[in-house]
Amino acid sequence: MVALKEGYDLASEVLRLKVERKAVILAHNYQVPEIQDVADFVGDSLGLSYRAKESDADVIVFCGVHFMAETAKIVNPGRKVILPDLEAGCSLADSCPADHLADFLNRHRDRNYYVIAYINCSAGVKALSDIICTSGNAVKVVQAAPKDRNILFVPDQNLGSWVMEQTGRKMDLWRGACYVHVEFTQNSIQRIREVYPDAPVVAHPECTYAVRLLADEVCSTEKMVSYCRNSPANSFIIATESGMLHRLKKELPDKEFIPGPTENCACADCRFMKRNTLEKLRDALETLQPEITMPESIRKQAELPILRMLELK
Repeated sequence: MVALKEGYDLASEVLRLKVERKAVILAHNYQVPEIQDVADFVGDSLGLSYRAKESDADVIVFCGVHFMAETAKIVNPGRKVILPDLEAGCSLADSCPADHLADFLNRHRDRNYYVIAYINCSAGVKALSDIICTSGNAVKVVQAAPKDRNILFVPDQNLGSWVMEQTGRKMDLWRGACYVHVEFTQNSIQRIREVYPDAPVVAHPECTYAVRLLADEVCSTEKMVSYCRNSPANSFIIATESGMLHRLKKELPDKEFIPGPTENCACADCRFMKRNTLEKLRDALETLQPEITMPESIRKQAELPILRMLELK
């Protein structure tokens, strides 16, 4: 741990080091409030990686989880990419190891799979995929998929099933899930609706089918902001990771945001996202570690399906 210099509070030290290191700080929507408040950009993983690409920073500090920092490295190969806590993983990404996917595809060559990978996966999985999607554009990506190929959607089965409902396109789904989003249940959402009967439920498509059925709107984190802004409602129940409420409150201070409870907790915190702290961010800027690296061959392979997605009109 790096000692804090006298005369600086932690946030001021982070901002000083950012300038000194010529760094850009990216914070995912699910980060703790104090990190969001010092970040240059707050948003979803792919959008943040491209905001960094538009900057002139030498160093990218990605406050999120490991696969997100990998994505930033994939699209910014000439920049140093730092993740404050290298142990900030992801249950969803971990549910689809690249070697397991490679073995599955090898054993099912007769299926001639067109692999659509949700951005929430490792660089190795991206490298094995035909195209990447986000929760915001997954429907468009699936609609544009070749009609003469079987689709394998990885790694999130809940997002995949929601996309099938929207498109009518049959897909084989990898059995992966985000542990946070599956903790929202039909019972927990019904209970909170009884307390706030006039508040629309806004849920992420990584939630289960039972929760999505109860929701007034199912959308990505980015679209949650515009939905709540444009809705005449004054209060909203938000069924996604708790960090999203901080951004919503900052951008829409005149509206009320109620954390969607899980079966066992009043709100949903991701233990991986919350591994990043302001102190770890300060230390990462001081030492420029831990750095995210990958073989160039994997980076190039992983970039291709991202570029295919961006080419879709």
